[in-house]
Amino acid sequence: LQETLMGKYGEEAKLIYELQDQGGELLALRYDLTVPFARYLAMNKITNMKRYHVAKVYRRDNPATTRGRYREFYQCDFDIAGQFDPMIPDAECLKIVHEILSDLQLGDFLIKVNDRRVLNGVFAVCGIPESKFLTTCSTVDKLDKMPWEDVKNEMVGEKGLSPEAADRIGEYVQLHGGLDLIERLLQDPKLSQNKLAKEGLGDMKLLFEYLTLFGITGKISFDLSLARGLDYYTGVIFEAVLLQQENDHVEESVSVGSVAGGGRYDGLVGMFDPKGRKVPCVGVSIGIERIFSILEQKVKASGEKLRTTETQVLVATPQKHLVAARLKLISELWDAGIKAEMFYKKDPKLLKQLQYCEDTGIPLAAIVGEQELADGVVKLRDVATRQEVRM
Repeated sequence: LQETLMGKYGEEAKLIYELQDQGGELLALRYDLTVPFARYLAMNKITNMKRYHVAKVYRRDNPATTRGRYREFYQCDFDIAGQFDPMIPDAECLKIVHEILSDLQLGDFLIKVNDRRVLNGVFAVCGIPESKFLTTCSTVDKLDKMPWEDVKNEMVGEKGLSPEAADRIGEYVQLHGGLDLIERLLQDPKLSQNKLAKEGLGDMKLLFEYLTLFGITGKISFDLSLARGLDYYTGVIFEAVLLQQENDHVEESVSVGSVAGGGRYDGLVGMFDPKGRKVPCVGVSIGIERIFSILEQKVKASGEKLRTTETQVLVATPQKHLVAARLKLISELWDAGIKAEMFYKKDPKLLKQLQYCEDTGIPLAAIVGEQELADGVVKLRDVATRQEVRM
């Protein structure tokens, strides 16, 4: 239902695909996997769950296909729902992102971490009214794409903040670091007076201690400019970005930016529960197409050939009128669980069939000609070495 999605995404709501069914019911295509997950938990009264989900989502955005940005795309989400002690599941989510990005060998990456409470605390001590927290948030979120001057202009020009307040925000949101920065901010005369910021920084400190135990702090940065545009985050937020290699001779388009993001959303399930029962949740979402576009560019640059199938053997025939022999043989191979292919032509040329094996990297060809049929054998050819054995 359209109302399921409304009021959860803030300024990004304009990117939701809305539609009407035959009965005039107002529907919408899902924008992410998080809101449907929260609705599912509430509907089924589930208070404890850990799950992953890979599925399509839809955004009425301007596509940039070269960078792996589409209107219909896959996300892979991992979420932990339930009442637990602070920062333990949050640390695990970050560990998972770190593990996935390391295993995929996409190159150097950085996971930026922040906390909505710290940001809201910063806004409060800079004199921003609470009613403007969320819109200020979505402007700060653009700092990775635009210089501070442009962000400040948007705050003052479009969001109606005073230039002084914007400058005060600027002093904070341009900071990034690790435990040392968290300690420094805990001592900050203004921030330490703010209850929200203090809570958030305390949790950040705990999180970084856990991440140190996981041995992954080298790739993690506490970054005050990270805001994430979505409204439903309540605590920790994070985003993984790929870093451009300096000496690469690859075109500019490789810097794909964000490949994963997530955070804590403790209020979302309660929005769907008729009694408002809350289930704290933390999760992470990985953009699959974005990762594909990087992997594709890497393969292209390296010039190596990637196999697109797992076919083990091509069933081939050297003469005409042997389609029956191929069908019988391939059926036996399929039944035995062997990955086999054949040409869908009645009388293909042998050279064409062998060439196809070379092009697609199929290692073996099983050849049945008139002679083989008469002798009750199959000729197995190793495509790369061109050696043949009769079996």
